Amino acid sequence: MAKKNTHYVVWDGLKPGIYNSWEECQLQIKGYPNAKFKGFPNLISAKRAFEMGYEAYKNLSAEQGALLNTTENTPKPIYPSLAVDAAWNTATLEMEYQGVDCKTGKQIFHQGPFPDATNNIGEFLAIVHGLAYLKKIGSDIPIYTDSMTAISWVRAKQARTKLQPTNKNQKLFELIQRAENWLKENTWKNPLLKWETKYWGEIPADFGRK
Repeated sequence: MAKKNTHYVVWDGLKPGIYNSWEECQLQIKGYPNAKFKGFPNLISAKRAFEMGYEAYKNLSAEQGALLNTTENTPKPIYPSLAVDAAWNTATLEMEYQGVDCKTGKQIFHQGPFPDATNNIGEFLAIVHGLAYLKKIGSDIPIYTDSMTAISWVRAKQARTKLQPTNKNQKLFELIQRAENWLKENTWKNPLLKWETKYWGEIPADFGRK
């Protein structure tokens, strides 16, 4: 028996968003050229699909899509996947970031600490590092982060930070420039997903310093 859709995502239409009925969805896509939309069995899966964007959702495998579209109130994380996170020391103003196997917690990469940095920059660099690493090994698994800010920066292909360059963070700004250049020169199929801390606890790449 087919699952009944309760919510509809409009990625590209008159007014992109999440709608509670097919009738509301139709108002946003009728007559709109190349509209991009889809129905989902629950609000949580609809929110996750809308946040990741149409292209990332389109690139999910059948198994990954099934996990995303589960009718459970708390969808499970998609495995295999990579989790990334950053930590910022309020005392030293130093930042570091890492990427780990989402299921096993095995560290895949680690960078830092970097002086005169911010947590948002670390989250941004961690995602780009993860994308570059996965492209190098030929993997299109998802990347989880708990930062929607970092995801938006990656989609914009620009670190929209207000941090100012100093003598101490010169290396950091060189990394930011390299990351932005990589995003502009490369394509990827890895979905960038929001880690649902409310349901799953801290992201596996968390540094455990809260």
